Amino acid sequence: MKNTLFICLFALCAFSGCVDDEEDFLAGGNTNPELTPENKEDAVLNAAVFDQLNLDYPGLERVKKHHEAGEDYLAASALLEYYRMRKNAENPLLSLVNIELKKDTKDKDGNSYNDGDQKTADFALEYRFYVKGYYDGKVEDRKPYSVGKAGAINWANNPKNDTEYPKQLHRHQWFLPQAKVYRVSGDEKYINSWIEVYGDWIAQNPQPATEAEIGEGPWWQLQVATRLIDQVQLLEYFKHSDNFTPEWLTTFLASFAEQADFLVKYPYKSSGNILVTQGQALITAGILIPEFKNSQTWMDKGYSIANAEVKNQFMSDGWHKEMSLHYHISAVADFYETIRLTKANNLTNKLDPDFNEHLRKAAEVLTHFTYPNYFKSGPDNDYIVPGFNDSWKSNWKRSTISKNFDRYVELFPDSEEFKYMATAVNGNTPQGSHPDTEIKVFEDAGYYVMRNGWETSSTVMIFSNNKSNDISTNLDRWSHNQPDNGTFELYINGRNFFPDSGVYSYNYNLDSNDGQDRLWFRNSENHNTLTLGKVEIIDKKNNQASDFKYAAGKLLKADNDVLVFENKGYDNLTHRRSVFYVDKSYFVLVDEGIGNAAGELYLNFHLCDKKEDVVVDEQAKGAHTVFSNNNIIVRTITDDNFIKGATRNGRVSFSSSAGDGYNERTAYYINSNKKANETTRFITVILPVDKYTGNEEIKATFGECTDNSVSVNVTVEGKTKTLSYTL
Repeated sequence: MKNTLFICLFALCAFSGCVDDEEDFLAGGNTNPELTPENKEDAVLNAAVFDQLNLDYPGLERVKKHHEAGEDYLAASALLEYYRMRKNAENPLLSLVNIELKKDTKDKDGNSYNDGDQKTADFALEYRFYVKGYYDGKVEDRKPYSVGKAGAINWANNPKNDTEYPKQLHRHQWFLPQAKVYRVSGDEKYINSWIEVYGDWIAQNPQPATEAEIGEGPWWQLQVATRLIDQVQLLEYFKHSDNFTPEWLTTFLASFAEQADFLVKYPYKSSGNILVTQGQALITAGILIPEFKNSQTWMDKGYSIANAEVKNQFMSDGWHKEMSLHYHISAVADFYETIRLTKANNLTNKLDPDFNEHLRKAAEVLTHFTYPNYFKSGPDNDYIVPGFNDSWKSNWKRSTISKNFDRYVELFPDSEEFKYMATAVNGNTPQGSHPDTEIKVFEDAGYYVMRNGWETSSTVMIFSNNKSNDISTNLDRWSHNQPDNGTFELYINGRNFFPDSGVYSYNYNLDSNDGQDRLWFRNSENHNTLTLGKVEIIDKKNNQASDFKYAAGKLLKADNDVLVFENKGYDNLTHRRSVFYVDKSYFVLVDEGIGNAAGELYLNFHLCDKKEDVVVDEQAKGAHTVFSNNNIIVRTITDDNFIKGATRNGRVSFSSSAGDGYNERTAYYINSNKKANETTRFITVILPVDKYTGNEEIKATFGECTDNSVSVNVTVEGKTKTLSYTL
């Protein structure tokens, strides 16, 4: 049953207050209605909220009056009226008019998945709570796991013995979809579900008594921060319902204040994405719920975190220290939302004067990591960015990347390059100007970019020369940093020929299949790099025998389309890779295994995202693709230590959620024997062609090579080039 006020305001309310003509709209009636004629002495209230509130805050006069008179139900009723009518804070993230529900998504092959807001909201009514990537049954059904039933919700539910599922369950990912569906439909069952379920969560998940008990459970800082950011929106979506009672308001607000106080008391211990979100949540709580005694403390602590972390989160080359493009883009977006919220509420004096400028280099990273398919017209599910380390491509659609460039233009209106990226999307006529085509180096992070242009048909090759930093200091299975030293992706004329294997799963529990499979996607041999020791043809489970021990990337040379870098992945072996972009037409890689290691070296390649698109030419030590047009040929020439080339099974994942599955693809390796204290070398030519004929001429020989120089002679289609570097 919807009250009259809710129906009338349905089309007029926006942000955290109502639209400007709200007073005119209500002028014909009672603008100060009494919600209840008498005090309910038996009302079940959380009276602690009155101790948490600043009862002298403007607008709470009636709340204070009733509370001091011992009429707490009337005080709670007046408080609910206040929140329904207040206009003292603005949330630019929220609009209550023209709500667009998220529709069911489609994968890159056009298959529809049942994961839209309506489906998520309805599943929650059955106590099937949406947790991204975790599905009971068929993937396309997107049916969440059951967590029990009314009066018996199992908040310790962990259907796959997983490390990630419990964390995300306590972030309540289904509440906002329920709120939006309620706002559109007006069906009270959605708010009733929220009240019941969230009330149960509050009762079953009390705050830990000590910091040592926090762990990664319901009160881990990321869970708490995520809940707070959502709850300021949930209040606005639901507050006009008759089922949003004074009793429930006291429960909701008391819990909100407790969680905000918790984040002030327990800042996350390390600098990273969790601390950024924690700061954003505290700023959001302090600005949008200013009626509490501790609201100013929440806000001040949040700004203290934000002003420090906008400097600490990024290396001097602009890269986010967690080495994941996913977290990189998200961190910039979180800081942007902090700026936006701050401006909307006239609190810009709270931010460091150079706050925006600290984000400039970080924003520029996305420019150089955006593939040319961003510029063409087409469906949003094209993969626009690479998937190195714990990144995933499925989240970053064309529309999402475009939205981020729009933000960067807002932050940096003087940048012609951001203006170009914001306007050239989807085949539109670009404004501004694009960056040059020189090698772009991110030396601190160990990323290097080679490209020949900024058009739809351009070529981009991005190398990840993994480099440890003060966050990802090791390569353990939980780290966002994968042991993939020197790997690359190559994008030519709208096609990614070497997509990174991806993440597949965030679960690192080796007692589960997903946790074991996470190791496969992290293993060094499953990237485009050089490894020491036997490559496993079958799936690896509980070991990482061929994984690099270290990530110590070092740039040695980068000029005139010549790139040289190395990485000591083992105690006794350094992999040096030199790259020649010949006439901005084809690529030549020279891989060197340097050091006193003795044994078999494997040069690994993983191509395309479908097995049928690649043919391995084992006798020719290479492979080729078989598309109708726009293909590549790969050929490797070895020194005298060659053993064999062999096909193996590869995989590629476009999501971090094991429930989304992965594609089988074709991979292969070239195997050579390395003697102690000798350097083993490989020459690999990657030649773009329209169609493969088998008659293409690709030859190469080694010239003079030393510890600090390499010379090779490469012949392609009758033209010979001498390519060399000297350090």
